[in-house]
Amino acid sequence: MNSRFYLNWDHIRRAWSGILGSGDLKNLPRVDADLPPADAEKVKRLMQDCLAGRGGEVTARQRAATLGELYLTLSNTGRRNFLVTLADHFSVDRERVKITARQLLETVDDKGFQQAAGRMRDILVSPQQSLLRQFNALPQGIKFLVDLRADLLAFRTTEPKLAVLDHDLKSLLATWFDVGLLSVERITWQSPAALLEKLMAYEAVHAINSWKDLHNRLESDRRCYAFFHPGMADEPLIFIEVALVEGLATSVQDLLDENAPETPAEEADTAIFYSISNTQKGLQGISFGPFLIKQVVTSLRRQLPNLKTFSTLSPLPGFRRWLTSYFQAVSDTGKDSAVQALHEAACLLGVNGQANAVFSSPRWWENQQVTALLKEPLLTLCARYLHEAREKDHAPLDPVARFHLGNGARIERINWLGDISGKGMQESCGLMVNYLYQLKEIEKNIEAYATSKEIAAASRVRNLLRDDEDEQGQLTRLRRMLTIKRSNGTGEQELS
Repeated sequence: MNSRFYLNWDHIRRAWSGILGSGDLKNLPRVDADLPPADAEKVKRLMQDCLAGRGGEVTARQRAATLGELYLTLSNTGRRNFLVTLADHFSVDRERVKITARQLLETVDDKGFQQAAGRMRDILVSPQQSLLRQFNALPQGIKFLVDLRADLLAFRTTEPKLAVLDHDLKSLLATWFDVGLLSVERITWQSPAALLEKLMAYEAVHAINSWKDLHNRLESDRRCYAFFHPGMADEPLIFIEVALVEGLATSVQDLLDENAPETPAEEADTAIFYSISNTQKGLQGISFGPFLIKQVVTSLRRQLPNLKTFSTLSPLPGFRRWLTSYFQAVSDTGKDSAVQALHEAACLLGVNGQANAVFSSPRWWENQQVTALLKEPLLTLCARYLHEAREKDHAPLDPVARFHLGNGARIERINWLGDISGKGMQESCGLMVNYLYQLKEIEKNIEAYATSKEIAAASRVRNLLRDDEDEQGQLTRLRRMLTIKRSNGTGEQELS
């Protein structure tokens, strides 16, 4: 995400000017930007004042605004120390929890039990969570908290103690960003320029290279929809880009070609979701995509009844990394047909036989002999990657596959050289996937995936796996035959 859309000191002063009063810094404690221990103690006292609640609601809001303003004046080091101070001194009081738990266990009557349970609920709400809640009442306060969590996620890698604070903040944000509170809006070329600029900056799948490129993505045969929150009305939370076409799109460069003729929207039979971008790092782990897809499908079906097919054209961000590891693991055998194809391609390209050397060779995909060698092996290995490369919970290793399969889609097609951009070649050797949302099958697919991580796939994809199994079976049978010959004294070497 582009950092220029984070709240800065000027934004917050304007948003909170009516609460803070005058525009000077007289209410801020004097602290070094890196917030060393002595200054962290001052911030701790300010946090305690915020929680004390003295002076009524207006004063509490002023204190929260002052604390938030101070946070924005700090350096990266200072912000980390600020959050560590909050985590160290304002977590749940363990001793009070133990005492109340004993009281709860010892209570025999219902009234006493309910009273003790109520006290336990109150005690389990940490002071840091109560403090964070105060910002939600401020103008731009929810955006402040979203950006603060983005900082928090970055600092967690070196400060494990921030995990509990992150859990508290994520829980609050998940409540405040419930999809029932969000509105879905269509973004068009007539939308405010500031919003269009954010669309360009936030695009995370296929970079928008110019205003002309953006205009092309908002033409009459294109749609763009986004979720918005009332507390962040000028900030899209997630947006989805859709192309209205005839038949499945298999190439993103064709789909985004600025010179390609438009398909009249009313004649299109297929909606291709070709980009889904989350925009707020601080909302990581809070899911919006499935709900946005569902609402967009509903809206498009209502507006364009000729649409019969809803599919994605999706990247494979982890495929090349997995592919490189695969070739390294099997290269010594020399009997894998994909390895043989790789070595022949390397000879044609004049590079060594390592996967990275071949796939880093400039514009290798334009050499027809090379692509003829590599196309089938890579399509087959991609099918294996999507089905066999699994996380510890048996979910697919590929994050995009996890998302769409978990939402009820099926793997419809693997597309050769669907994305020959620098990013597409670097991440997936140019391969892309169509995930099909077949409306009658979605619920069944969701259930099968949720219960046993079963992957729904079209027959053309399953056939790639069968062909690979047949080849592996032939190799196994050949190994057995050669082993038998050697055991009979014929002198042949065992295939290994």
